[in-house]
Amino acid sequence: MKHSVQFEEIQINTKVILSGLWTSVTLCYLYGDYFELYTPGKALGLVEGNNLLDSPLKLLIAAIVLVIPATMVFLSLILKSAVSRILNIIMGIFFTGIILFVGVISFSEWYLFYVFMAALECIITILIVRYAWKWKRI
Repeated sequence: MKHSVQFEEIQINTKVILSGLWTSVTLCYLYGDYFELYTPGKALGLVEGNNLLDSPLKLLIAAIVLVIPATMVFLSLILKSAVSRILNIIMGIFFTGIILFVGVISFSEWYLFYVFMAALECIITILIVRYAWKWKRI
């Protein structure tokens, strides 16, 4: 007698999928920025103020840009589906563009990890756009 194991398959709500994808991309951003601290000269540049975010305005702009994916984790869950769909498509496309730009300008031996993270983040943001685009209407 053969025994087969079957697992329960449940339909996951699109809002939960989108929230999970935004969580993933946010964590990738955080890990990428953390790993960047280990590149040559980065810590010294931070101490001396010689870095990409060397002014209060640049720090504010970076904070605004990076808070969006973290906020999308929550917004994907609470917004009405039609609004969430549009916002996820717009923000997914926007962040795919940002990630591609950063990935291209970061291409060097010490930043291969950053290019890898950027490629993964692009896949995730493209999935966000895809899930939002194909969101089933009732």
